[in-house]
This record gives sequence, structure tokens and C-alpha cells, in this order.
Amino acid sequence: MTVALQSTLVERAFLDFFQRLVDAIPTILTGLVFIVLAAILVKGVLTVLKAVLKRTMPGESPVYRQFLTTIVAVFLWFGVGLSALSVVGLEGIAASLGTAAGFVALGVSYATGDMIADAVAGVYLLRDPDFEAGDTVRVGDMEGVVQTIELRKTRFAVGADTVVRGNSDIESRWTKVNDGD
Repeated sequence: MTVALQSTLVERAFLDFFQRLVDAIPTILTGLVFIVLAAILVKGVLTVLKAVLKRTMPGESPVYRQFLTTIVAVFLWFGVGLSALSVVGLEGIAASLGTAAGFVALGVSYATGDMIADAVAGVYLLRDPDFEAGDTVRVGDMEGVVQTIELRKTRFAVGADTVVRGNSDIESRWTKVNDGD
């Protein structure tokens, strides 16, 4: 191959690359504008959600409100990501990622089933006005004073010991002990 022919091939490849880059600029700009607008919308929705949760659940633990906000944020940002791929013409990749994410979510939910059960039960315990720190309760054969209620576990003072139980073990089978108040 001669030097002139190599030079022509390189020039043509460079010009073809440059032309494709120029042709892609409107699509790239559309994608960027979409992402910026979607980010503003998501931030607005999350700000409103935080304000609504703070107003409607003033006595609730901030952990509970943050947990709900985080779940909503994950779903919103995932939707924005898939939509952005579709906007720039990558619908096939968006569909594949959506399907793969569904399978991953199924696997994660199966693998973390106990943790999710504890978190859901923790939400119920945190909201229950009859189950609060300082209460004496019986769970199965254990009787103790509730020290702290967290999203996944609750700590009890039993004599000089601290007993930690998963919330799913507590939520459906606890009994408040009447301490004579």
C-alpha cells in the first residue's frame, strides 16, 4: 500500500468520524437538556416529598422519612436514566437495562428478604404509639424494657444485659407489660 493511499484512507476515516460527531450533536444536546430538566424535576419532587413527610409525620423518626425518600429517589433516578437512553436513541439498551434491573431486583429481594422484613416491621414499630422506648414488653419468653427502636432491630434492657432482636421477630408477637402506671 502506498503512502498516498494510506493518507487518503486516514483522511477519509477522520472526515467520516468528524461528520458522524457533528451529526450526533443535536442528539447529545437533546439528551443533556432532558437530563438537566429531569434532574430539576426530580430534585423538586424530592424536596416536596421531604416537606410533606416532615409535615404529615412530625413525630416520626428521621430515619423513617429518609428511608421513604431514598426509595422514591432510587426509582425516579432509574426512570430518568432509562428515559435518557431512550431520548438519545438507545431504546434497546434502555429495555435491556430495565429487564436486567428487574431480575437483579428479584434476586436482591430474595437474598435480602429477612432484612426487608425487618425494615418493614421496623416502620410499623416506629409508628406504633403503644411500642416506645421505655416501655416494658414481652416478646416470646423474653421480657425487657425497650431501649431503642431502629429500622431493622430493637434493643431491650433485660436485667444488666442488652438483648437485640430483629423487628420482624418482634412486630407480630409482642405484648406490653402493665407496669402499674
